[in-house]
Amino acid sequence: MQGDPEVLEFLNEQLTAELTAINQYFLHAKMQENFGWTKLAKYTRAESFDEMKHAEILTDRILFLDGLPNYQRLFHVRVGQTVTEMFQADRQVEVEAIDRLKRGIELMRAKGDITSANIFESILEDEEHHIDYLDTQLELVEKLGEPLYIAQLIEQPES
Repeated sequence: MQGDPEVLEFLNEQLTAELTAINQYFLHAKMQENFGWTKLAKYTRAESFDEMKHAEILTDRILFLDGLPNYQRLFHVRVGQTVTEMFQADRQVEVEAIDRLKRGIELMRAKGDITSANIFESILEDEEHHIDYLDTQLELVEKLGEPLYIAQLIEQPES
């Protein structure tokens, strides 16, 4: 099925964002694991895998519309050095994604591509949940301070 070029560009742009998020979240998860923040590392790693699922759905849709998924392009990967910087960097990814998804939904509905719009709406719901999580974590860091917040992220290894 031949897809609309503007819809395909939005799908590919969101695919680029998802591929970038996969890398950013995975790197943050590995850094968190290295720092001993095992609880946070598990959560961040799961977020990376969620973004991978989004990338798969977008890839399938682009191929269905006879487009070519662009796996060669990435946006800038933002790497935080502290827990606050990591949350802020990840939040920025989500802010940009939410804006892009809303614009894409509007265009796709106007073009009559309801299925692509529904895919974007499903991804939007996930991104809104993630930004809510990040906002909550940033509020906790602000209230508790980084040292006390980080103390809550450590799990003792099993013997």
